[in-house]
Amino acid sequence: MSQAIQPKVEVGPFNHIGLVVEDIDKAIEIYTTIFGLGPFTSDTYELKGVLCRGKPLDAVIKGGFVYSGDFMIELVEVVSGETPHAEFFAKKGEGVQHIAFSIDDMEKALAALAEEGIETVLEYKFIANNAPVSDPDPAKRRPMEVWEAYLDTEGRSGGTVIQLMQLREVSEDSDVQYVANPGDA
Repeated sequence: MSQAIQPKVEVGPFNHIGLVVEDIDKAIEIYTTIFGLGPFTSDTYELKGVLCRGKPLDAVIKGGFVYSGDFMIELVEVVSGETPHAEFFAKKGEGVQHIAFSIDDMEKALAALAEEGIETVLEYKFIANNAPVSDPDPAKRRPMEVWEAYLDTEGRSGGTVIQLMQLREVSEDSDVQYVANPGDA
């Protein structure tokens, strides 16, 4: 009789797949006109004061989000900065850079992963007031505190980075907008 394997970290539901693209507007046009996906939600994000692989990073990325049923696809264009997305693009060009899973307790998960030698490459926290992280239906979206951690798993997980996302509902008047390096706080 075999025993069930007890994982080091229990991830929750699949959240999304992240594709790095050279030109987000062109990619959105292709996914919309050829594959009928949309409408996309897109925005530009500044990552200020974030540590990436232990070094300070200031970056600007464009993100485009679309659902196909309950499945979310994220398109990422790096405008400036050396993010994990930019590293991926320099090595491999466009393609699937990460898969993201929801998680209930980020601090506990990151500590358990560190014990296994899996380090955090990039980590930050922000408030998403109307972003698609909470629901495919725009009418059902609500403000969420999003804590994201990109893990150093590229060589361990089929060439793909694993991203963990802790989502917590917050009130519309929350004053937390962005926290660089939340694990260091």
